[in-house]
Amino acid sequence: MGSSETQTGGAPGGAPRTPAARPAPGEHREPAGRPQGVPAPDRWRYARHLDRLAAAGAAGVAGEAGAVAAVLRDPDPVMAQSAVVTHLDRRAVRLLPDAGFCDWARALRSVLEGHAFPARRLREWTLLKAIAGGGSWSAAELEAASDWCQRTAVLSPASDEALALLAASGRTRRVRNAAARRLHRRATL
Repeated sequence: MGSSETQTGGAPGGAPRTPAARPAPGEHREPAGRPQGVPAPDRWRYARHLDRLAAAGAAGVAGEAGAVAAVLRDPDPVMAQSAVVTHLDRRAVRLLPDAGFCDWARALRSVLEGHAFPARRLREWTLLKAIAGGGSWSAAELEAASDWCQRTAVLSPASDEALALLAASGRTRRVRNAAARRLHRRATL
């Protein structure tokens, strides 16, 4: 490298370097070789899976279980499980106050065997249903639940018993403080 290159910042051979134009704010550029606006194949499959799962949810529990099983056969297991968990979260929120939640969870439980992340999320939604609906649940199960589950329990219509447990022994300070605040608010009302 010659001294003129160092001083002028030019490219080797003395040609001036021109900076690449930056995209405007909010503009997205696809990598070279892919037409703009065409999503990457993995993103497209993920979106397609979510669309199929949403449509299957309206088709009944058996159809939904079949659609979940089909998504889990995708060659990219991480993406497939992520799509299934997103679907579980969306459906469970709508079904939680409904009597059909238990049938839905029972139908999906066997389909999710062997898929740790979605199976755990379904177990945690079932725990949240028990806590909010006055069903049977154990302190050990709630204490062992993920951070996500404990945070969700604090935000849900959880029992005072569950909130007291989380205020005393939640996994994170955030969970403990939020549970204590909810208990305090309930006591002052």
